[in-house]
Amino acid sequence: MHYVITGGAGNISKPLALQLLSEKNQVTVVGRTSANLKELTDAGAIAAIGSVKDVDFLTKTFTGADAVYTMVPPKWDAADWKGYIASIGKNYAIAIKASAVKKVVNLSSIGAHMELGCGPVSGLFHVEKALNALSGVDVKHLRPGFFYTNFLANIGMIKHMHIIGANYGENSLLSIVNPSDIATAAAEELTNLSFSGNSIRYVISDEKTTTEVAAILGAAIGNPTLPWVNFTDEQTVAGMLQAGLSAEVAKNYAEMGAAMKSGEMGAEYHQVPKPIFGKTKLEDFAKTFAHIYNS
Repeated sequence: MHYVITGGAGNISKPLALQLLSEKNQVTVVGRTSANLKELTDAGAIAAIGSVKDVDFLTKTFTGADAVYTMVPPKWDAADWKGYIASIGKNYAIAIKASAVKKVVNLSSIGAHMELGCGPVSGLFHVEKALNALSGVDVKHLRPGFFYTNFLANIGMIKHMHIIGANYGENSLLSIVNPSDIATAAAEELTNLSFSGNSIRYVISDEKTTTEVAAILGAAIGNPTLPWVNFTDEQTVAGMLQAGLSAEVAKNYAEMGAAMKSGEMGAEYHQVPKPIFGKTKLEDFAKTFAHIYNS
C-alpha cells in the first residue's frame, strides 16, 4: 500500500509513519525541510518537501496514494487562526479531489462539531466540512481529546508559582490523550481501510479531573499537594501573552478552555459510547513530564 502522511515528523505523524513502514508499506511524508524528515527517510520513507498551502504540490504528492492522512500543521503567527486552519482543509479537499484519492484519515478533535466558540477546534469544524463534501471519498475523522503534552506548557507556572491551572474549570473532568495512542488509532484505520462514507472515531487515553491531574503530575515531580487553580478567561489570556504567545493564539486558547469548562466542547463526545481507551495512562505520561520538568 502507498500512504501519504502530512505533518512531517510531528508527535503523531512520525510514529504513524514508522509503524506503516515497519509493515513494509510505501510511505511518503510531507514536510517543510528534508532535515526534519531525516529519521523517517533513513527508515525508508519518501520525503515530499513543500507547503500545505500549495495545492499543486499537494495534488502531485497525493496522486497514486491508496490513502492519505491529513492534519493541519500549527501556525503560531496566523492573524486569523481559525481561518488559516479552514483554508488548509480546503486545500486538502481540492488536492484529494484532483488526485482521485478515495480514502482519507483526518486528524480533528473533540469539539469539532462546534462551528463557533471553540478556538482552533472551530477551525477543524470547517476542515471536516470540506472533506465531508467530497463525493466518492471515504473519510474517517479522528477526534482525540486534550493532549497530555499540553500540560508541559504549565512547567514554568509550577516552578515559579507552585500551582497548575487554566480556565477549564475547577475539578472538571478532562478527556485526555497521549499522541502515541492517536498514532496507533490512525495506523489501524489506514491499515484496515474498512471505513466508508464520513465517520468519526474518538481517541482517548484517560479521563481525569483537573484535581487529579494536579495530584498525579505533582506526585511525579515530588509535590503531591500541587494545587489546581481555576483561572478566569481574562487571566488565561494575560498569562499566555506574558508567556510570549500572540493575542490571536491566546484568545483562541482561552475560548477553547471556556468551551471545555461549559461542557460544550465534549457534548457530542458524551452522547456516543465511550471508546476503548489507549494504552498510555496519565500516570505513564507523568514520568515523561517529570523528566522534562527536571531537565
